[in-house]
Amino acid sequence: MASARGPKKELGQHWLRDPGILVEITEAAELGKDDVVLEIGPGLGALTSRLLARAQRVVAVEFDGDLARKLPGQFPGKSLEVINEDILQFDLNQLPKGYKVVANVPYYITSKIVEKLMTAENKPSLAVLLVQKEVAERIAAEPGEMSILAVSAQLFAEAELDIEVPRQFFTPPPKVDSQVVVLRTRTEPLVDPRDHKDFFRIVKAGFSAKRKKLRSSLSGGLGVSKANAEQLLKKANISPDVRAEDLAIDDWRRLLKEWRAR
Repeated sequence: MASARGPKKELGQHWLRDPGILVEITEAAELGKDDVVLEIGPGLGALTSRLLARAQRVVAVEFDGDLARKLPGQFPGKSLEVINEDILQFDLNQLPKGYKVVANVPYYITSKIVEKLMTAENKPSLAVLLVQKEVAERIAAEPGEMSILAVSAQLFAEAELDIEVPRQFFTPPPKVDSQVVVLRTRTEPLVDPRDHKDFFRIVKAGFSAKRKKLRSSLSGGLGVSKANAEQLLKKANISPDVRAEDLAIDDWRRLLKEWRAR
């Protein structure tokens, strides 16, 4: 029995039962009676019950077979579909357009889940993710503290930080605190999908040696001379002395344009 034997450490399971925090997470999803919610890793169903009270339907994807078998019995007569599957293998096209995501995400697959949701053909309209605090801050970072994760998420969504959840509110307590990050999917990504491959080639080159200044990291990452990298940056109106973390998405877009035009 899952609740008796406790969370499975290897699956990164940490139960959150505090009613006030669960309410705040639910409210961050701005649910209406017509909404369909994808809940990732429902666990013992503490958050599920609150989602069911507000949304039209909840699709809960649970990797742990024991928990997936038990969950439907907790909510008889409710519009709950439980799917025993790895979320990274789950087909998001099964969900209606404009669905929302609410999840207490296992730390070790946070980046993969964000990537899956943001690059899917059928993206959620809104995703409310409880993740490691440091990762939440990275996703919602601003120029000066950007990372590939921040660029990847913000290309497709506006990211904002919501409530912090200290580690002691979980059973068992993880080693770090958590925070909710809210992703509001843009109607159109900031870069044309046809350009994504080249765009990320340049972004990855920029971050390839992130302690170095951009002229050096672009030179190494793109296989061009430092002089060429410097010229590229100047044409894009970017100082060669800044680092990748300092650039906004608009800067990377200009860099892509100049890289293509050379």
